[in-house]
Amino acid sequence: MNFWAGKKIVLIICGGIAAYRAIDLIRSLRKEGAVVTVVATKSALEFVGKLSLQALSSEPVHSDLFTPAMSDAMDHIHLTKNADLVVIAPATANLLAKMAAGMADDLTSSMLLAYNGPLLAAPAMNTRMWQHSATQRNVQQLKSDGVEFINPSSGSLACGEDGEGRLAAIEEIIEAGRSLLSKKILKGHRLLITAGPTHEALDPVRYIANHSTGKMGWSICRAALRAGAEVVLIHGPVNMEPPHGAESRRVTSAQEMFTNSIEAWQRGCSGAILTAAVGDYRPLHPKAGKIKKDPANPELALTLTANPDILATLAKESGGKVVVGFAAETGNALELGREKMVRKGCDLLVINDLLDPKSGFGTDTNQVTLLYGDGREESWPLLSKDMVAEKLIQAIAIMLNK
Repeated sequence: MNFWAGKKIVLIICGGIAAYRAIDLIRSLRKEGAVVTVVATKSALEFVGKLSLQALSSEPVHSDLFTPAMSDAMDHIHLTKNADLVVIAPATANLLAKMAAGMADDLTSSMLLAYNGPLLAAPAMNTRMWQHSATQRNVQQLKSDGVEFINPSSGSLACGEDGEGRLAAIEEIIEAGRSLLSKKILKGHRLLITAGPTHEALDPVRYIANHSTGKMGWSICRAALRAGAEVVLIHGPVNMEPPHGAESRRVTSAQEMFTNSIEAWQRGCSGAILTAAVGDYRPLHPKAGKIKKDPANPELALTLTANPDILATLAKESGGKVVVGFAAETGNALELGREKMVRKGCDLLVINDLLDPKSGFGTDTNQVTLLYGDGREESWPLLSKDMVAEKLIQAIAIMLNK
C-alpha cells in the first residue's frame, strides 16, 4: 500500500527564490497519491504563479485572509482542520519569526497559530540569514513548540554566495514528512545496519566484488529511521547518498566493514540488521603494482583467504541483543537458508533467491522468507523493497520490545 495515498497535505509556500521548487514538491506528492492544498503568501506569488500551482495541485490556491474561499470566512481555521500534515517549503526567516512570536497578521500565520497537528518546516534563505542568532533562536523556540525541521543544504545560492541555505532535496522533504507521520515503534533503540557490496583489492587497479547495489539496506535504514531508531549505517561502495538522519560510514573491504561493525556494535546498539553482501574471500597477497597480462600464460592463479564473518561474530556476542542476517541464495534457497541459520546462530534470517529476476541485486522488488530462531518460518509475496523493509522493521520491533 502506498503510504501517501489519500493523505491530505497542506503546503505553505513562502516568498523566496526557492518557491519555484514547490512545484516539484507538489508534483511528487501528487504522484504518490496525496491530496495537496496550497497556501501561498503574497510574496510567494511573486516568484511562482497561482495558475501553475493550481494546475499542479488540482485544488484552489489560497493566499488572502480577507477574500476567503470558504463560505463562512474561516479559511484560517478550516484549511487545516482535516490535514494529515502541514509542510512549509520554503520557510523564510520572516515566517519563522512570526511563528515564534505567535503573530497572526495574514492567512498563513493565522492558520499556523490555529493548527496543532504535525508540522514540518523546510527553511531556505541566504546563509547569513539562516545563521543569524535571531533565526536560530526562533528555530529553537519552534522546535520546543513541536515543529519538525529539515535543515537547508549547502551549495551555491541564488544571491551568488555559497553556503548553507538551499532548500533540502524534494525527496528528503517527503521522507521527513513520512517519518513525522510514522509510529515510533523503535524509539529508544540504536540499530547497526550494514549495506551494499565490499571490494577486495587484487592490485591498485582491480578488485573482487559483487553485484549488490545497497537498495535493500537503504530501504531498511529509512524504515528504521521512520520508526524512531537511531541508525549506524556501515556501507560499502554504492551510488547513493546515505538516508538523512543516519550516522553513516563508508568502507571498502570486508575487513573494514568487520572492524567498523564491531566498534559500532559495542557502542550501545540493541540490534543489528546485516544486509550487506560481504565478500567471503579476499586475495591473500594483493599486489603493490598492477598485474600485467602475460601473453605466454593465459591463466592467472589467485590465492584467496577467508574474510571475518560479521554475522556469526555478532550473533555469538549478542548478549540478548537481536541479530538479523540476510541470505542471498541461488536455488534451493529455503534449504540453504535453514543450514545457514544453524551455522550463524542469528535471531532472524531473511532469505531470497537471486535466480528470481524480480528479487535479485539492483531490483526494486524482493520476495523473502523469514526464518526465526525459535523455528518459525514466514514467507512473504513479491513486494517492493520499501514494503519489505516496513514489514521487517515491524517484525524486528516486536522482537526488540519484548
